[in-house]
Formats: sequence, structure tokens, C-alpha cells
Amino acid sequence: MIRFRAALAAAASVLLLTAACGGGDSSDDASGDGPTTVKVSVIPIVDVAPIYLGDQQGFFAEQGLKLELQSAQGGAAIVPAVVSGQVDFGFSNFTSLIIARSKDLPLKVVAPGAGSTGVQGKDFGGVVVKADSPIKSAKDLAGKRVAVNTLNNINDTTVRASIKAAGGDAKNVKFTELAFPDMLAALEKGNVDAVQVVEPFLATAKKNGDRVIASNYVDTAPGLTIAGYFTSQKTAGSKPELVKKFAAAMQKSLKYADENPDAVRKVLLEYTKIDSALTGSLTLPKYPTEVNAASLETLAKLAVQDGLIKTAPDVKDLLP
Repeated sequence: MIRFRAALAAAASVLLLTAACGGGDSSDDASGDGPTTVKVSVIPIVDVAPIYLGDQQGFFAEQGLKLELQSAQGGAAIVPAVVSGQVDFGFSNFTSLIIARSKDLPLKVVAPGAGSTGVQGKDFGGVVVKADSPIKSAKDLAGKRVAVNTLNNINDTTVRASIKAAGGDAKNVKFTELAFPDMLAALEKGNVDAVQVVEPFLATAKKNGDRVIASNYVDTAPGLTIAGYFTSQKTAGSKPELVKKFAAAMQKSLKYADENPDAVRKVLLEYTKIDSALTGSLTLPKYPTEVNAASLETLAKLAVQDGLIKTAPDVKDLLP
């Protein structure tokens, strides 16, 4: 959380500097002979497959856009890059965006990114324990050590939601921060009692014989929209046609990805380090074309309950 707060503070400082110096966004959507280059910061995970597929299928070219995709470690780096205009659009989970909006950072969601399947035991993320663990359900996580990829964000918040849904006490869970690639080894060594993982690590865990005891995204809210693509309010206001074109291309990309799971599995091999032998067993997220606003309200309330923010922002201010 310290890193994320520092990133938000940096974003706010950059915003002030950009305004003072008259800085602007990196791309130019003025009329010209060639396509407009659009810089987008993404994370190399299953969730962003639609934008890669849309690029391959020519959906962005149809809108006169040329994508320049930049890989980042997470939303903490993407938010300030978008706010400062270093990139035009970014991808992040909605808890990160809600926290940023509560800090008055001027962000605007332009398209959904990924959502839960809504099916218990068949989602692309879940809480995993070793095969011989005495932990049988999320209720048993009380007082246990649970690894998440980022502290005080969407994953520990949704794990707490699973614990509460199972009738457990989520207040004394001992969360620890580990990168997804390091989690299963830590679980095997006994350094943690459970891990919250997403694909492809979930498929790897199942292959290893580990057990999924909770589908934390499913437990949090019906039809949970987990992440989305966003821009700065400055870009949205000064370049509405650019935003409109990007959003239109993303809509086609999301629909295509949701209707063509085999294409999603194939494109993952091009921008992630997924073992090709695992692609067939992956549980893919849903790629909705609309943000489930009610599920965002739930995330905002949980962020307040968990002490991530003091007051929930109006999520409608974030949405298109």
C-alpha cells in the first residue's frame, strides 16, 4: 500500500506540474494522412487479451488508430503515466481506480477490461491451499497467512469478502505480498497457508494437486467487473474523438475475445510466459462490453470497510 500511495502522490505531483507547464498527451488525433498512434499501458496477464486480439483483427486500424502497447508491472505505475500524459490509456483493476479517484485524481474509464465468470469453482481467480491442508473453506482462513500480489487492493479485499460470505472472521487474516510467480513455491514450502492466484497460476496449482477453497471474485459481487481501460479527464475532454474511437475498437475487441476463447488462448502465448501445455486448461475471465456499476459500488464500500479509503467516491464519476 505504501508503494501505491507513493505512486498516487507522484501522480498528483505530475498532474500539477503538467498543468503548470502546459504539458499534454502523447498522441495527436489531428487529421492527417496516417493513423493516429495511441499509447496504452497494460499488464501482461490474461485479462488484456482482447486488446491484443483487437489489434490483430484490425479493429483499431478501422478507427484510424495504431496501437503502441507498453507493458507495466501494475496499476500503481500505470495511473501516474496516464495522468501525466505519458500514455493515452491504461489498464487497471477497479479497486486501484477507486482509490485513485478518492484522491481526486482525474481519471475516466472508457471501457471494461475483464470480469468474473460468476461461477463458483470455475472462475479465473481463486484462493488455493495445499492438498493436505486442514483448511476446507474460506471460513478457515481466519488467523492464517494468505498471499496476495498487492496488499490493500482488490485481491485481499475480495478474499476478505469470501471469508465473510463463509461466516468467518476476516479481521485477523495475515496477508503477505508476493508476486504471482512466487506464490505456489511459497505455498509448497509452507511459508503461507493459502494464496490468491489468477490464471495461469490457478491452472498450475490445480495441476500440482492443490485445492481451490474459494472463488473470491464470485463471492464479492454478482457479475463483478474486475478491471477496465481508462484515460485522464484531460484527454477525455480535449480529445473526445480519440476516446470515442478507442472505446469503439475496445468494444469490438471485448466482444470478439468473449466469443472466441480459442483465439484468446492462442494470443496469450505472444505476450505472456504461459506454458503452452497449460493454455487448454485455463479458465478465462469474462470480457464484458459494459461495466457492472453495481459491482463497483460494492468494491467502493469494501474499500471503506477495509480502511483503504475514508470516503467512497461516486463511481459514476469514473464511468463512461
